[in-house]
Formats: sequence, C-alpha cells, structure tokens
Amino acid sequence: MSDLLVIAFDDETTGFDLRSELVKMQKEYLIQLEDAVVVTRPTADNVQLHQAVNLTAAGALGGGFWGTLVGLILLNPLIGAAVGAASGAIAGKFTDIGINDDFMRDLGKSIPPGGSAVFILVRKMTADKVLARLEAFNKRGRVMQTSLSEETEEKLREAFAGGKLGSALGAPEADPPAVPKVPADTTAAPES
Repeated sequence: MSDLLVIAFDDETTGFDLRSELVKMQKEYLIQLEDAVVVTRPTADNVQLHQAVNLTAAGALGGGFWGTLVGLILLNPLIGAAVGAASGAIAGKFTDIGINDDFMRDLGKSIPPGGSAVFILVRKMTADKVLARLEAFNKRGRVMQTSLSEETEEKLREAFAGGKLGSALGAPEADPPAVPKVPADTTAAPES
C-alpha cells in the first residue's frame, strides 16, 4: 500500500528542490516513489501541475514509433508516424497515472500565491535515512495532508516544524558522544 504526503512551501523553488532530492534518493534505492508532482500557484487564479513524467510527450514518442512501424508495413512510414504520434499524444494527454489531477488542483487552491506543494506517493522507504537527508528542508515546509497514521503524521509535522528530522517516524536517535572524564589535578601550584 502506498502513502500520500503533501508538503507545502512558501516559494516555488523549494518544491522543485524537494522533488529533485527525492529523485536522487530513489536512484540510491532509499525510497520507492509512485509519483511526485510539484503544484505551484503563481497567482491567486492559477494552479499549475508539474508532473515528473510528461505523458503527452511519452505518448507521442511511443505513438510515433508504432505509427512508423505500421506505416512501413503499409509502405507509407511518414503518414504512419504522423498519425501514430498524434494519437499517442492525445492518449497521453488523457492518461492519468499516480495522484489524481483534480485532487491536486483542489488542494493546490489552498497554497498561498507564489507558493508550491509537493505531492508524493511513496510505495516504500527507509524512513530514517530519507528523513535525515531532508534536513535542508527543516522549518521551510509544512505538512498539508498525509495518509499516514495519526501518530506518524504528528511526528512528521513536528519534524518540519523544527524538530529533528532524523529522529522522526521512529528512527533511533544518535547517542551524544561520550565525554571522557579528566582526573582532578592534585598538584596545584602554591598561591603567592
């Protein structure tokens, strides 16, 4: 089962930075994402979705390939490629995978103008390592919504409010370094 996390920021840049960091962690096998979308609100009337994968372009590319292949069979590859690319782009435009676009637009209306939110659909993650890597986002983001348990969600909220991210979600806290005891100096110099 996947978990949904929505983290909001007061600026647009931080939302894109968070998504970039999540993609890096996915390449390092620390997190497995199903979807990560940055929603921005440049003006009060405008909510924009920035998908990680452009489905229209992917559909056009795949459709162009299959159209060319069919066109070769019918001895007209250019027309086949054009028709395939157009139909693939249309199919990609209407395909919605991951987080529902209407849900993101509705929740995006609660972001202040000039702000952003990152919608993250997490399949699984190594929580302590992921949260430790997110230290840079401490105090800059706020949790808008999650599908986590109430206890875990509260720990995540505390972490973004300024708590220790590495210790959130049940990650073990590091013990403070041991300070060696220095024996008292018994050979004090006489006072003059």
